[in-house]
Amino acid sequence: MTAVAPSDRRFPRHRRHTLAFLHTIRADSPVHLDAEVDLSALATERAARADPPSVFVYVLHAVGRVLARHPDAAATLTGPAWWPRLVRGSRVDAKVTLDQWVDGERVVVTAVVPDVDVAGREFLRARLARLRDAAPGTLPETAGASLLARLPVPLGRAALALAVRGAGRRRRFGSVAVTSLGHRRVQRFFSSGGTAVTIGLGRVTDRPVARDGRVRIVPVLPLSLTFDHRVLDGAAAADVLDDLVSTLEAPPVPEPGP
Repeated sequence: MTAVAPSDRRFPRHRRHTLAFLHTIRADSPVHLDAEVDLSALATERAARADPPSVFVYVLHAVGRVLARHPDAAATLTGPAWWPRLVRGSRVDAKVTLDQWVDGERVVVTAVVPDVDVAGREFLRARLARLRDAAPGTLPETAGASLLARLPVPLGRAALALAVRGAGRRRRFGSVAVTSLGHRRVQRFFSSGGTAVTIGLGRVTDRPVARDGRVRIVPVLPLSLTFDHRVLDGAAAADVLDDLVSTLEAPPVPEPGP
């Protein structure tokens, strides 16, 4: 095995927004839940289509509908510590993560997709493709990360803290976060996206599952839910996760054309 030469270098400029984000959410109180989803019905639906949306699109679509049924899980905690307020919007906006390369550095870039509680799957697929295919920082949704990359770390932290005060937190972070590491052999992971609820997707694998006294091999999606205990209690968060699993396991409702 070839030894790796030691190095000492400055923190990558294009990851400064991650430092600023983690500094901003340090007061959150994350608690983690997980479940498994039998994707048999979804796999049948996707196999019948010539060009089906990704599993991530179906999950994002389901998350919007589920959060609309559990509005407290889409609330945002604002205000000073001595006068906290829980604010709910009229729509569900989802923060998604994008894995991109910028000047030779691998970075995670986030963007908020609005109105996922009413958006169709084809619209969500088109919006995600637009975000994925655009160069980092060239879209309004990802311009914030590019701005933070140009600022010194202390100034970037201060700028983000100011930007997410009050209603700004919902605009920058969304009302729910959805992220995936399913492109690798990741079963479960737990991430806090700065929202009351963060949904994490692992890799879909074929697994033996007992159903009606019989063992079947089915595609299984590991699903995690991290919730901010300041906003939501465990029983309510468990209801959200259970509803999401039930929604994803049901046959997808047909939608009209694009």
